[in-house]
Amino acid sequence: MQITSLVTGGAGFIGSHVARYLLAMNHKVVILDDLSGGTTANIPKDSLFIEGSITNTALVNTIFASYNFDYVYHLGAYAAEGLSHFIRKFNYENNLIGSINLINASVNHNIKCFIFTSSIAVYGTQELPLKESQKPQPEDPYGIAKYAVEQDLENAQKMFGLDYIIFRPHNVYGPHQNIGDKYRNVVGIFMNQLLKEEDLTIFGDGEQTRAFTYIDDVAPYIASSYAFAKAKNKIFNIGSDNHHTVNELAKEVGTAMQQEITIHHLEQREEVVHAYSNHSKFKAVFSPTVEISLGEGLQKTADWVIQHGARESSTFDSIEIKKNLPKSWQ
Repeated sequence: MQITSLVTGGAGFIGSHVARYLLAMNHKVVILDDLSGGTTANIPKDSLFIEGSITNTALVNTIFASYNFDYVYHLGAYAAEGLSHFIRKFNYENNLIGSINLINASVNHNIKCFIFTSSIAVYGTQELPLKESQKPQPEDPYGIAKYAVEQDLENAQKMFGLDYIIFRPHNVYGPHQNIGDKYRNVVGIFMNQLLKEEDLTIFGDGEQTRAFTYIDDVAPYIASSYAFAKAKNKIFNIGSDNHHTVNELAKEVGTAMQQEITIHHLEQREEVVHAYSNHSKFKAVFSPTVEISLGEGLQKTADWVIQHGARESSTFDSIEIKKNLPKSWQ
């Protein structure tokens, strides 16, 4: 009997890749996306697309009543950590309350497993590399929302038996990324700037470190996770074992795009300076293959970006707090 899965955010970056892997695994895939960050071009042709928001409780309940979902893959979110300080209400409505709508419906419709993409933003500033055993100490509203959903899933499992799997990915990049979003996804921002013959903009001195992770080192494991009994009701860091500074990334992007780069440093913004994680728990359960190197992943991404061209960077028009908003975002 065919498995039916709901993918929220399936018109977005990671969500569309997960949907493709699920289709390859012969799932019937229903995508729910409001197209606020994704595009219809990302939606796999063999999936069923429903345009709408997870914040629409009535719509969510109708969709769950209409389809006999086996699994829910919740990847729908507005994942702009830095901007979340200034859009707090929007952040919590979309990243927390919308998630609760899905959890409620999953309990009421006896979903077998709820797969959730959280973020290493839940950790905040802690001893590196970050480990699942550390207590989260998020430093921005985005991380706070993600951690709250994690806690709610743990509670729903204890109270109602809703099984879950939580992934904490970080700095994922690759084809189908929205390179026109100036608030998030630094790889896409850099490549879009180069296509437009602009300077690469870096907040602060550029010595922040991140483990930039190619999409194929994340999406297939999220998609297949329901089949791993040892993954149920567990939390996993997922991503690259290799970390780089943002300055190093800029040089690598220039190489991949075959362009000379000029860096323009902006004022330092409020952010965790160093963030990369340990993946031993993930490796013990999923036995991943050799990860794609930064150079190889950036080249694959650059090939796609060059083929599809530059995008105009849209401005978020519902800023709630303008105090301390970085000048480049005003």
